[in-house]
Amino acid sequence: MDWHEWSQRLGPGAVQTPDLASLIVAVGLISGAWAIGWAAGRMAGPPLAARLAQIEGRFASKYAEAMSVVVRNAAVILLLLLSFKLVALSPLGDLLAALGIGLAAALLAFRLARAGGLRWLAAMALGTFALLVATIGTLGGLAPLLQGMSDVGFSVGKHRFSLLTAINSLIIVAILYAAARLANQVLHHLIGRASGLDAAQQLLVQKLAGIGVIVVAVLLGIDLLGLDLTALTVFSGAVGLAVGFGLQKTFGNLIAGLILLMDRSVKPGDVIVVGDTFGAVGKIGVRAVSVVTRDGKEHLIPNEQLMTEAVENWSYSDRNVRIHIPVGVGYGSDLALAQKLMIEAASEATRVLDDPKPSVWLKGFGDSSVDHEILAWIGDPELGVGNVRSDILNRVWRLFSEKGIEIPFPQRDVHIRSMASAEMAK
Repeated sequence: MDWHEWSQRLGPGAVQTPDLASLIVAVGLISGAWAIGWAAGRMAGPPLAARLAQIEGRFASKYAEAMSVVVRNAAVILLLLLSFKLVALSPLGDLLAALGIGLAAALLAFRLARAGGLRWLAAMALGTFALLVATIGTLGGLAPLLQGMSDVGFSVGKHRFSLLTAINSLIIVAILYAAARLANQVLHHLIGRASGLDAAQQLLVQKLAGIGVIVVAVLLGIDLLGLDLTALTVFSGAVGLAVGFGLQKTFGNLIAGLILLMDRSVKPGDVIVVGDTFGAVGKIGVRAVSVVTRDGKEHLIPNEQLMTEAVENWSYSDRNVRIHIPVGVGYGSDLALAQKLMIEAASEATRVLDDPKPSVWLKGFGDSSVDHEILAWIGDPELGVGNVRSDILNRVWRLFSEKGIEIPFPQRDVHIRSMASAEMAK
């Protein structure tokens, strides 16, 4: 089969002699369409990106150039399709116009795939496929190509697996994945802007919306791929057994995370203590809660553990927290003056609140000192309490040194009995 016969099967007639006038018209139409598309992309791309930024939150800064490319190629495709219908060209002119449409479709598919999160290689494959389909489809020869891809395959029982089925499935999965990811980002941004919801409610609604998007995408994929749901009965039973045995903990953590967000017992930003872990809640994920300590370490605590173990939440209903700082004073010191100086030191600390005011309690009489405890309130427990203790104790040391207040250390009196009588007895 020579190239004339291939040309006839793909759509245009066999090209015997090139029509110079038709070629000039085709080149002019293609050049004009690309010029108009380029201008449309430059003018409409950035404003459209800025408008989309109000919905999704990222397009203005990251995808302004991508939106210009999308507008440009979409305009080129529309203009060339319109020209293809209105202007009668020679077969070679039709082929050039079809190649222009295919190139624009390839660039459009590539940009959309990259914006949807696909990797470069997958986006390139999708763009190449769009080039072939758009070019051959414009020439009217898509039916032979589809039939040829359908013939390449094999049958298993009553089911037919062909190259066309595989490509169709890959395209549907790629489009649904990109659409679901984009929809999830848009919903995440819109819910985050809702002023009537607090942080925990926003996170809960975002997670439920994400689950809903995934469910809808899966159902659409099953419908578009034409899968028989009755064939998935055994598979669904296996999934149920996996959840009941191997994935029990994972499923339990998922439900526990949703319950934590619904009852708002633990919210992002809360300062909690779980076992030996103290820190601020950074994120409540599907599997675990991220707790960032003052050392910069991020502990991932399973959601189920927060449901079954005792948890100290320092900011559950009120962010004010009282800290206790023990201080010992010598027995020979003026206790009234020492207590006044301790209150002064706590009041001058940067993070200590003026209301409630700091106070000092006399705890008891120890072996070496009169034991006191400074009680001070702070309103930002997520910044830690060790630095507040250090600040107050440094001020206490300075004030005690200036006023002659003794901070005692453990002392013991040793009594030695005289051995003179024992020596005389000898």
